[in-house]
Amino acid sequence: MASSLLTNSAAMTALQTLRSVSSQLATTQNRISTGQRVATASDNAAYWSIATSMRADNAALSAVSDSLGLSAATVDTEYTALTAVVGDKTGGLTKLQALLVEAKTAGIDRTKIQADITQIQQQMKGTADAATFNGVNWLSTTAATPATFNLVSSFSRVGGTPTIGSITLTIANYSLYTATQTGILDKVSGPASVNTINISALTDSTADQTTLDGYITQLTTAINSVSSAAADLGAVKNRISTNTEFVKTLMDSVDRGVGQLVDADMNAESTRLQALQTQQQLGVQALSIANQNSQSILSLFK
Repeated sequence: MASSLLTNSAAMTALQTLRSVSSQLATTQNRISTGQRVATASDNAAYWSIATSMRADNAALSAVSDSLGLSAATVDTEYTALTAVVGDKTGGLTKLQALLVEAKTAGIDRTKIQADITQIQQQMKGTADAATFNGVNWLSTTAATPATFNLVSSFSRVGGTPTIGSITLTIANYSLYTATQTGILDKVSGPASVNTINISALTDSTADQTTLDGYITQLTTAINSVSSAAADLGAVKNRISTNTEFVKTLMDSVDRGVGQLVDADMNAESTRLQALQTQQQLGVQALSIANQNSQSILSLFK
């Protein structure tokens, strides 16, 4: 090939090769620094779009996980209060029922028994009023309390359509005291509600004994209702706990899926980096040699 002072084909070829190697080296260095082979849409539009959507889904799942934590705390507060109201031999409805059975005894001082009953009634009302978490109370409700509560439990997306799952609770099933006195403990059944039972004026007469029997039956019904409400919340607690673990596992799965799409293989990239750095050094040397061809032309005119 003829030597040319104006056109150095060898240098042009060496420069093109060096530019290609430098471009590949920049790409490899970017992958190593970011840890991703698809960091922007220009790297791979399809994978970048999928990964972005999946990351958005994971953010929604993270919000669901937080919501489940709040729901679990709320349900646990109400459940704890309900079990305290059911009570045992020392307090609550169980103790109240025992006191009424004791009041059936002929000649017993029912005024003193009523003193204990009054304390238990006040204690149960106080427990229900205190069962508040984050401003929410299902046991002692007001006119402003919603009829139902939706506890966010899941998030899914099919195509472009998101679906948010929830656990719906009917508050009337757990209300012990309400603004309209329709709760389990303040609803009047017979002569009084559980909250207003008073036996201090009762005697050993047949009519009063029948009234006591009615109160005992009323207490038995209340115990069953409150126990059922507590059991229902216990089941909800288990469901929330299961959902919480599932959401965490699902988030990990989504993270792994995104990683499969966009994460760089650092073993391969480190090997490629070494090779490209060597090619770059050789390319610089080749370009230097090619540039010396112009100098050799001078020797022709000596």
